Amino acid sequence: MSPARTPADPNKQLMIKAKTCQRIRKEVDYYLQEVKENEEQLQQMKDDQKDPYDIKKFEEVLGESRMMVPDSHRRLEAAVEDLSSFLEASAPDLTDEEWKTTAQQILEKEKSGTSDEAAPSTNVDGLAEGEAF
Repeated sequence: MSPARTPADPNKQLMIKAKTCQRIRKEVDYYLQEVKENEEQLQQMKDDQKDPYDIKKFEEVLGESRMMVPDSHRRLEAAVEDLSSFLEASAPDLTDEEWKTTAQQILEKEKSGTSDEAAPSTNVDGLAEGEAF
């Protein structure tokens, strides 16, 4: 017989969902930057007439980087949708204004299609050693 699970604190769930969106946004930005850098490096290799085998292998690396971008975008869209529906459904139960505001800012940025170069960071100064977010 398994013990009955108690519902998680909605404020904690909100924090987790917001941090998930922040983390995936960082991944998307990283992969976009990686593709750009790899394209430049590949062009430099072609300009310098490097070994064709090296160029071919680097093209494969670039292809793998390009494949990660749409996957990351899909995961970000899913996380943003999850955060949005959670925020709507749990609004009356949420008491942590900081995370509520952070979540709303994330949603505004993602829905408008804008993103900072870096995703918003989370202040962890108040956490004790080993304490979970």
